Amino acid sequence: MGLVYRFCWTVAKFTALNFFRLQVYGRENLIEEGSAIIASNHQSFLDPPVVGICMERELHYLARKTLFDIPLLGRLLPHLHVVGVDRDGADMSALKSVIRLVKEGGSTIVFPEGTRSTDGALQAAKPGLGLIVAKTLAPVVPVRVFGAFDAFPRGAKFPHSAAVTVVIGKPLHFTKADTVGDPREVYQRISDQVMSRIAALENPRGE
Repeated sequence: MGLVYRFCWTVAKFTALNFFRLQVYGRENLIEEGSAIIASNHQSFLDPPVVGICMERELHYLARKTLFDIPLLGRLLPHLHVVGVDRDGADMSALKSVIRLVKEGGSTIVFPEGTRSTDGALQAAKPGLGLIVAKTLAPVVPVRVFGAFDAFPRGAKFPHSAAVTVVIGKPLHFTKADTVGDPREVYQRISDQVMSRIAALENPRGE
């Protein structure tokens, strides 16, 4: 890990363990080397760092470009491998960058729902994840975060202490045969399949 990434990773891990009582299940299912896509539900701003600290490798992230306009944060994000996305339209340049990174052996986290949940419940998947999967055929690790909405719901200015749990499922593997057909239908079908696997993950803590 780079120095800045390692520092932020360490701070995030300390905070998650001590302030959010983080517990992780299924860590053995993570792919620490080679191309991989981490697909997670999206409840809160906490999701990217909470999922990121589950891994010992560096992840690449997608985030809205407006975050780069925030003083200090905007200068920090490139060191954390954050790729800016224009959410006003189909930002193919950002997707192409992520596809290239994955093809080169990198790992990225993608939120199939596209944006944070307004009530903590799972949302329908969008085709963006399916596009990345179809172009890379990288294994997809389904991840579900529990409790992040309670800790830092959409609209809240500051997080508060709450138990956060990350459950990691077994990787999904797609083949060229899975990409045959109308591209839009293929991308949506793949995203739906992954979202279904995320939805099937249960919280062992029962919270």
